[in-house]
Amino acid sequence: MGVTGELIIRSIVAGERDPKTLARHRHSRVKASLEDIIKALTGNWREEHLFVLKQSLAMYDDARHLAECDTRLNAGLKDLGQKRVDLGKTPRAGRKQRKEYDMRQVLADWAVVDLTRINGLGLAAVTKILTEIGSDLSRFPTVKHFCSWQGLCPGTKISGGKVLSAKTKRSVNRVRQALKMSAMSLSHSGSALGAFYRRLCARMDKPSANTAVAHKLARMVYFMLTRGEAFVDQGPQRYEEQQLDRSVAALNRRATALGFAITTAAAQA
Repeated sequence: MGVTGELIIRSIVAGERDPKTLARHRHSRVKASLEDIIKALTGNWREEHLFVLKQSLAMYDDARHLAECDTRLNAGLKDLGQKRVDLGKTPRAGRKQRKEYDMRQVLADWAVVDLTRINGLGLAAVTKILTEIGSDLSRFPTVKHFCSWQGLCPGTKISGGKVLSAKTKRSVNRVRQALKMSAMSLSHSGSALGAFYRRLCARMDKPSANTAVAHKLARMVYFMLTRGEAFVDQGPQRYEEQQLDRSVAALNRRATALGFAITTAAAQA
């Protein structure tokens, strides 16, 4: 990874084999002597090893080009910042964590909300969503238009008042793909969205549950971007309590329609 090593490797890939010529790339700050470098570069040149070295150097160059693209992308996103969003305490962990935190800050300043707080939406998913739709959703009058554009709404294939099919239409929408991938990551999540995903999987097949959860994520993204609301996870316990309240309310409505009244066991005791 040093200057001397990279120059030697590029000369070898270019066809140079003379150890003395290769050793001339030695930098003045290298501790190893010229004789040691010549000795290290003296040996047998095997074609299969040279081929692997050439391929490795090409992949290294490609990775460096991608890093340059990331740097240019980050610089462009910083210019789109509208308002400084407080993400909390800056992590003191390694370089990777700080880099991710900086990218989260850039995206949050652009969207004025931190979409990564939604369970399942990672940094890569939020980057793909925002670069695809931007932070201004005024082109979508309602959340239904937004979800329909992604192909996440149930189909309306009806004939004679009978629903023939409610499948969602096929789509190559990038936002849809990002949301569906994010929905799959919620299968073991200890959040309200994770509990919602698991409840749907118990009622229907996983692909349908995945689409339904992606639809719910799309609604959350729309409301956060249009209303500037912060996402707060209530946890799986609160979600289960809400489901129990809905079930009890549905039973009460059904009993009232049939002329009955439901009394809880605690009230009877």
